[in-house]
Amino acid sequence: MISAQEALKKLKSGNQRFIDCQQNGINQFNAESRNELAAAQAPFAIILGCADSRTPAEIIFDQGLGEIFVIRVAGNIAAASQIGSIEYAVESFGTPLIVVMGHTNCGAVNATVDFMNKGEVPFESDSLTAIVKRIAPAVQPLLDTEDSDAEVKQKAVLANVAVSANDMIQESPVIAKAIEEGRVTVVGAEYSLETGQVEFIED
Repeated sequence: MISAQEALKKLKSGNQRFIDCQQNGINQFNAESRNELAAAQAPFAIILGCADSRTPAEIIFDQGLGEIFVIRVAGNIAAASQIGSIEYAVESFGTPLIVVMGHTNCGAVNATVDFMNKGEVPFESDSLTAIVKRIAPAVQPLLDTEDSDAEVKQKAVLANVAVSANDMIQESPVIAKAIEEGRVTVVGAEYSLETGQVEFIED
């Protein structure tokens, strides 16, 4: 397995190919590659991303079958099922890199800001409320600033990435141990719907 830094470099290169419309990952979608991967997989990166239809990680990072282990959920939150999926990849495949990726104009983040400002949600649902509650700690500090509603929503994307990464580590002894032992590196990221660029936050 490659190192976390090598894995990050591969994601960056793939994203640049996507931006330049020079993708080659699609070349791996063939019968031969499917047959080879039927027995086992060894993804080099784990992506916790948003379920938004405009943010498919395999396309954004120009990766083929079996190369990245993707978990997608509205608001890229780190609840139990997402954390368990990440733990599985870390322990079963030795995947060295976890990326928590938000994106501009995130509907789940926007809904959380609107709920906290106005008490409004898109529709009544206990499940949607559970997502909002996960994102709320990222939004709350931003409401005490002089920023406009649009600025709060923009800044909340990265704040939510940080909260999701922290939730994942705090709620998972498995991931925390892997980080402590140097087996896993966690980075944040923000994908721009407008440009296709992924900005990584490596600290």
